[in-house]
Amino acid sequence: MPELPEVENARTVLAQATGRVIAEIDDRDDWVCRPHRPGDIATALEGGTLTTARRIGKTMWCDTRTADGADGPALGVHLGMGGRIVVTDSGGERIGGGPARPDRQPRKTEWDRFTVAFADGGEFRLFDKRRLGRIRLDPDLSGLGPDAENMKPAEFRDRLAAGRSAVKARLLDQSVLAGVGNLLADETLWQARIDPRTPVRDLTRTDLDRLHRNLDRALERAIANGGVHTGEVIEHRHPGGHCPRCGTEMVHGTVGGRSTWWCPKEQE
Repeated sequence: MPELPEVENARTVLAQATGRVIAEIDDRDDWVCRPHRPGDIATALEGGTLTTARRIGKTMWCDTRTADGADGPALGVHLGMGGRIVVTDSGGERIGGGPARPDRQPRKTEWDRFTVAFADGGEFRLFDKRRLGRIRLDPDLSGLGPDAENMKPAEFRDRLAAGRSAVKARLLDQSVLAGVGNLLADETLWQARIDPRTPVRDLTRTDLDRLHRNLDRALERAIANGGVHTGEVIEHRHPGGHCPRCGTEMVHGTVGGRSTWWCPKEQE
């Protein structure tokens, strides 16, 4: 699933769709747009505008304004496993997000699961071959903790150390901090040289501050480089993989119900 860096990069693309008058919406895919019926999202948003593209953790949405200038419902956008946002200008050229990613197969219009056509001729599309993305009005944000990218050290210490679970499981709990997924957790713990199985109650203040610093760095690098898959240890998370720092063979286990890799020498 996309983690915070991928969603942040998608949010910057979605921001290119703001401030443009919505002429028409294709919301006929009743699976991607569930629980809404075809036409519900179009009725709510056509004639208005998308205003600000926002994100908390892995959750992304756009504020909206109706045609008469009132605040409209938020438009939630979830990428699923392989969805991505495409925004075009009035001439049909992609804007935002860097160069277009090549597809293994030619693009098919049926892979555009949700489309907003703007009065200026451009579009915003959710492109999703696997149909695992999601569009919905007023997504529920109530269960999310603070965004992992913006936490101060003291808040991070207080929230992470409040539980009794293993540190990796605590990092993955979206009600504690929002945005960390499986790969980012493994990368951060490896960078911080902390065993993912360590109970959070056993972490010292020094451990927690080191973990916070390395989470910030991992997020910054992943956002800049295009996603969590670019992390330093990620390509070594497989049988026979070796720690890129010391060369020790990586070990595998399950922590918090998730597949986990770590260096048994450096993450003691």
